[in-house]
Amino acid sequence: MRLNRLHRLAIAFVLLTLTCVSVVVAAPNARITVTDDFRRSVTVRTPPLRIVSLAPGATAMLVAAGAGDQIVGTIEYSGQPASELKLPRVGSADAIDMERLIALRPDVVVVWPDGNSPAQIATLERLGISIYRQEAVTLDSIPQSLRRLGRLAGTSRVADRRAGALAAKLARLRKEYANSAPATVLLEVWDRPLYTVGRGELMSDALGVCGARNAFADLPQRAPAIGIEAVIARNPDIIIAAAPPGKGAAWLAQWRRFPSLQAVKTGHLLAFEDQRLTALGPGAIDATAAMCGKIAALTGRAGAKRP
Repeated sequence: MRLNRLHRLAIAFVLLTLTCVSVVVAAPNARITVTDDFRRSVTVRTPPLRIVSLAPGATAMLVAAGAGDQIVGTIEYSGQPASELKLPRVGSADAIDMERLIALRPDVVVVWPDGNSPAQIATLERLGISIYRQEAVTLDSIPQSLRRLGRLAGTSRVADRRAGALAAKLARLRKEYANSAPATVLLEVWDRPLYTVGRGELMSDALGVCGARNAFADLPQRAPAIGIEAVIARNPDIIIAAAPPGKGAAWLAQWRRFPSLQAVKTGHLLAFEDQRLTALGPGAIDATAAMCGKIAALTGRAGAKRP
């Protein structure tokens, strides 16, 4: 059954791309090869392209790179950029409607390897569709990723300018909070079960920019599940609930059951519901700036010298 479905998808893709054959024959060398965020070579026709984006962060990055008018489809996601609102949807991050995607005749599909289905990415590759893997895993990699998307979409002029502005903003943030006293922070990203972030996660990097330390930075997983006992043992100075809108206060209320925690004793409990921090797009840098400001206001640590 799976094989028959794959054959149907392949036939649909061939039929829908026959209209492009005359262009390819007329200009056989009109193709470019770029490198994606995972150092893989991706070959596409000369821009402008028909791009399908399968992640909210990738969509925001493409818009920032000046390629918003080349996006022909994306996924369902609340809080997406306004420019994305009228685009056709092809499913969710982990469940793509393949036939609907193919009907959009994409030149390239921009995927999020850590969030999209590996099986569906592999299916798209078997159908001969170019796959561009995009993911910024640190704040410093956001401007770099933006520049690479600019080369893909032929919008380097816009992408390089915006990447430069983001890099400069990030440098200013690092300088502003370089001498902040290093509070330890539990960054709670889900409540039941309890999840935080490890050292390989962009949000852990954001804490470092703020002059703080991730209490669980030694864990290798990007989003490890932890127990209450582990939090009590590490006794963070601050607990930040990086929650969906409207959920932060309830998450923090749970911690007040543990009055021995340093963060509870001092009242250093912070709800941070800016979804740009978790979306892995260019807005993560502005969200980091907002989080740094809230941490500084909460603790009065901004500008304090390290002992």
